[in-house]
Amino acid sequence: MDSMDPSRAFVRNVKRLIVKVGTAVVTRGDGRLALGRLGALCEQLKQLNAGGYEVILVTSGAVGLGRQRLRYRRVANSSFADLQNPHNDFDGKACAAVGQSSLMALYDTMFSQLDVTSSQLLVTDGVFRDKGFRQQLSDTVTSLLDLRVIPIFNENDAVSDRKAPYQDSSGIFWDNDSLAGLLAMELKADLLVLLSDVEGLYSGPPSDPKSKLIHTYVKEKHQGEITFGDKSRVGRGGMTAKVNAATCAADSGIPVVITSGKATDNILKVLQGERIGTLFHQDAHLWTLVGDQVGAREMAVAARECSRRLQALEAHERRKILLDIADALEANISVIMAENEADVAAAEESGYETSLVSRLALEPKKICALAESVRKLAEMEDPVGRALSRTELADGLILEKRSCPLGVILVIFESRPDALVQIASLAIRSGNGLLLKGGKEAKRSNAILHQVICSAIPDTVGDKLIGLVISREEIPDLLKLDDVIDLVIPRGSNMLVSKVKSSTKIPVLGHADGICHVYVDKSANIDMAKRILHDAKTDYPAACNSMETLIVHKDLLSNGGLNELIFDLQREAVTLYGGPRASNLLNIAEACSLHHEYSSMACTIEIVDDVFAAIDHIHQYGSAHTDCIITEDTAVAEIFLQQVDSAAVFHNASTRFCDGSRFGFGAEVGISTSRIHARGPVGIEGLLTIRWLLRGSGQVVDGGNGVTFTHKDLPLDS
Repeated sequence: MDSMDPSRAFVRNVKRLIVKVGTAVVTRGDGRLALGRLGALCEQLKQLNAGGYEVILVTSGAVGLGRQRLRYRRVANSSFADLQNPHNDFDGKACAAVGQSSLMALYDTMFSQLDVTSSQLLVTDGVFRDKGFRQQLSDTVTSLLDLRVIPIFNENDAVSDRKAPYQDSSGIFWDNDSLAGLLAMELKADLLVLLSDVEGLYSGPPSDPKSKLIHTYVKEKHQGEITFGDKSRVGRGGMTAKVNAATCAADSGIPVVITSGKATDNILKVLQGERIGTLFHQDAHLWTLVGDQVGAREMAVAARECSRRLQALEAHERRKILLDIADALEANISVIMAENEADVAAAEESGYETSLVSRLALEPKKICALAESVRKLAEMEDPVGRALSRTELADGLILEKRSCPLGVILVIFESRPDALVQIASLAIRSGNGLLLKGGKEAKRSNAILHQVICSAIPDTVGDKLIGLVISREEIPDLLKLDDVIDLVIPRGSNMLVSKVKSSTKIPVLGHADGICHVYVDKSANIDMAKRILHDAKTDYPAACNSMETLIVHKDLLSNGGLNELIFDLQREAVTLYGGPRASNLLNIAEACSLHHEYSSMACTIEIVDDVFAAIDHIHQYGSAHTDCIITEDTAVAEIFLQQVDSAAVFHNASTRFCDGSRFGFGAEVGISTSRIHARGPVGIEGLLTIRWLLRGSGQVVDGGNGVTFTHKDLPLDS
């Protein structure tokens, strides 16, 4: 649960909840019971019951089940002539009477298999007019809950005196949706969950591709904008009934979530704070939810407008924003740590890998280091509007090339919340608008960091300069916005990068693989080689600039140098796999592929004849990320440096140096293996483009005869 998002904060205090399941959920399209969905429902309620929650179920389905059973009985007892003359449908009250016992028997069987006791309570609307009955009902339910029994409510349709739903305005409730809402108020529930056959409330028909799920219902906004259908497929309710019940309960202070009952774990997800379904809350009109009432396009357009206001500021004003952000980070260390610790605890409880938990964790000194890096960025020369060249085209006609921001950048990143600070500070320094989508495992940390950063952005720019995308369901919409988003930077696994590249027309900056090579030449200093290999492989094995393949000259096999390198790596618990030549000569397991990124304490080793064979191997199996040669022969080193076609090529230095901070950029938004725009670690320069300014005094082209061209370079400061 994201404590910085007020729409989900209430789940912390939920103890008693009511779950209402409708006929469209408990039955299939053919009217038969959906046993799989009912089983999943009971499993969730059992888990909540065991976890200390007080669970109350309101169920529909008796009429539908009774109708199915009576139809079957009629067919079984009918002659052929009877089947040729279909009878009218059954009386609803008879269906209710037959179906109720069957429905309860089914619940009892399912719950018994889960070692849970359930109880049946049938009610009609009239009895709620009796104050004594209402008190007795509350006492009975309290007693059942104290015994860990799950009360199951249903309207007693068999004896209800209303002839049709919605036609008797004297009723206390009109269907099981309104019954659930009434019970939530009577029994002082902390949460009401209404399970539907769709994901929640949509802006239009759920089947319409243009319709969007409304995450938070704001009565003042939505009441007059949305037309609801009046009937469900098989029940008496429908979305109108659910919205009416939800609005009534929410106005009384009880949060309500309408979500799909077809998913197997949506109730659990609601209580874990996940942003699913549609929330009704009495304070909803006070909230400003990022990415909720504002669609993907609106977020991107707002970021662009704010970026233009940012560009219009003086250089010292943009610098002050960064300094204010650094101060805000340090002033809010305790709040940031509280949210980050909650993320780390949740990740550990969910069984995430140790490496991911490590990347997720922040410490006070790390936050201070982030603040200091933002200050260093602020002290750098302002990159926006910098004159890159000045040319006199003709007498009195001066052309300038100046740097400018790209516009709006979408960055999708995983795990590391510190990346949010680096990316946001680079975007502000370069004058860009920014949309951020972090991993769900860091949602609390990302939210508080986003809030702290936005609090330092002045109103003259606007806090929509940096948008935080909350739901991954919004990513496909954002990737379609090639007219308002100028660059996408995916930071994470090669699966993430590849998926983004295949899903958008927007230029993508990044790398799908980080298959970095280290070639140890025959003239290498073996002690130096051991230090570099140790660092390149073991310093941070999951990093994209970690060594994945070791290439060695064949002469090291005979002079003992290779044995030293292998022994040193194996002593550090690095698992070695061989290429075709190495696996045969060294008697080690053959690598599954020579183009493989381990991201762990493992690497491939291969033996080659010379530097040219090493270069060929890198070009065939590498990813054009970072490659290194270790040699004392400067001529061989220059061949390697000039001919290896990678974003970063090193001589006698660890591949781990390929990093924006280590390159002196202040920070980086990622590493690019593309050959267009930016390449290698991408800092401020990679977030800029150019524009041309032409200053004249009335000159015209006139078919090429209007001016005499001089094309003379001018000093930048003239």
